[in-house]
Amino acid sequence: MSETPTQKRTPVRSAAPRSASSATAESGPVAAGEARTRHVARSLLGRALPVVGVAIAVSLFEFASRSGLVDARFLPPASSMLGSLVDQVADGSIWQPVGQTLQGWALGLGLAMAIALPLGTLIGSVFLLFMATRSIVEFLRPVPSVALIPLAVLLFGAGLESKIFLATFAATWPILLQTLYGVRDVDPVAMETARSFGIKAPQRLRRVVLPSALPYIATGVRISSAVALILSVTAELVLGAPGLGQEINIARQSGAVELMYGLIIATGLIGWGLNVLVALVERRLLHWHPSQRERT
Repeated sequence: MSETPTQKRTPVRSAAPRSASSATAESGPVAAGEARTRHVARSLLGRALPVVGVAIAVSLFEFASRSGLVDARFLPPASSMLGSLVDQVADGSIWQPVGQTLQGWALGLGLAMAIALPLGTLIGSVFLLFMATRSIVEFLRPVPSVALIPLAVLLFGAGLESKIFLATFAATWPILLQTLYGVRDVDPVAMETARSFGIKAPQRLRRVVLPSALPYIATGVRISSAVALILSVTAELVLGAPGLGQEINIARQSGAVELMYGLIIATGLIGWGLNVLVALVERRLLHWHPSQRERT
């Protein structure tokens, strides 16, 4: 009589752990699949939303002009702007101005990096030099580059040299400041550890300082890339240096409004493409950084 309840309860006790383990085994792949599905959905949504935003903006421009809300003489339909740009691409007349603008951008950004990277590393590494030059940097940094256009014309004339000078001056400051503060932000524990292991100053610079400052430098280069393009086009507009800016000015003076807007769109597309290119290089160089791992 006493054994009967025990025999009835024993199967119940042994069956409970098996059902829990089987439920866990089944819920694991299901949860992983749901998480993967959500990740794919977020990725597709993140790619689709910019396209939708651009389509809405183009539709609004088209509607505003076609409906008469704005004067089509001053703001043509978006289809006319894009059609004019397509015509320029098809007949090949746009490629020479694009190359001239990119030449000024590349030379200006390259010179800015050649100046700012070693100078920022030096100033950031020496505290006394950092304090001595701080006021000079803070005084020169806010000077608008367009205010130096008369000086550029006096020194170099209204050609490629002036465009490079203005782009270099404007693009130097973001890289310089980011490099300077990146070097200043190096972990002192890492520096002391390197010294305790007898690592010499050049090796500390290569193995500790530059890897730590690289995220700062990459941000400065990305900002300076856009700034160098802006100043290149500005010099072409104001000084008449060859490039897209000069072509925009000629289209404005001749009353070719659709062409003018098409060339403006081209400068925006170039800026977007350069930003994507710099971001890809940054992602490759900083693949080990947490910010890049989070994006992937």
